[in-house]
Amino acid sequence: MHLEMKHLRAVRTIHEAGGLSRAADILHLTQSALSHQIKALEEQVGVELFVRRSKPLKLSSAGMRILRLADKVLPEVAALEEEFRGLHAGKTGRMHIAIECHACFEWLFPVLEAFRKAWPDVDVDIRPGLAFDAMTALEKEEIDLVVSSDPEDIDGITFSPLFDYEAVFVAASQHPLASKDFIEAEDFRDELLITYPVDRSRLDVFSQLLMPARVEPRAIRQVELTAVILLLVASNRGVAVLPDWVVREVRYSSDYVTRPLTENGVTRRLYAAVREDEATKPYMAHLLRLARTEPVKLQKGQG
Repeated sequence: MHLEMKHLRAVRTIHEAGGLSRAADILHLTQSALSHQIKALEEQVGVELFVRRSKPLKLSSAGMRILRLADKVLPEVAALEEEFRGLHAGKTGRMHIAIECHACFEWLFPVLEAFRKAWPDVDVDIRPGLAFDAMTALEKEEIDLVVSSDPEDIDGITFSPLFDYEAVFVAASQHPLASKDFIEAEDFRDELLITYPVDRSRLDVFSQLLMPARVEPRAIRQVELTAVILLLVASNRGVAVLPDWVVREVRYSSDYVTRPLTENGVTRRLYAAVREDEATKPYMAHLLRLARTEPVKLQKGQG
């Protein structure tokens, strides 16, 4: 049996309209064309689908089975068509994000909250990009955006600048290094450095300061949560280096001191890596705009 969508629509419309004439008007067909569709379908199944002597026209038991199928399939098809129309109009889609920056959750959540309100039909998810090869996943369309501070030359991938940030030294207010105007690589030799639990090459304090100077801290303690890092620092259990959007509040706390790394400071830039063919989608462009502005509010203490 060769059952088509037009057959399902015809059976359901005739049932709801109660007759061929009104159903044909609804389907924008002639009554003859609609009648021909039904007769062709009945020839395929080998039984009548309507009790023709009844008014209004009623379905036979075989016709009721097709109606049940139509009631199940047609709404799903309609929903899929609406989804495709939304995709074409740029109103719906998927935004799965990988983060190669452990502290980025601090500013990303306000960004996604504003994004959710503007694009409620876009499916949003976050995956820690430190646990897998985020760029490969982006190329394979497993994710849609990667937040990274290390732009690469990859065909089909564009890196859009988001914002600059400063890597800031944080210590307890009574720590001996609190008296210094800025912190240098050598100052870390006798310190317990508290970091996020990621490879040191992904940490600014190592990649931008300690590794080039060939300096190794006395010890390293890895901690998952930013709040716990700050708690340990305030207790003088070690020192840390964090992005400026994280330390915006502790700058004004008597428990901490914050200092630049080196006399000129260490400034980094974050990027959003996306596939080139999706960079201009309306919801993608809006997310990038939010990702450029919301973090700056946090850096200025406005968040």
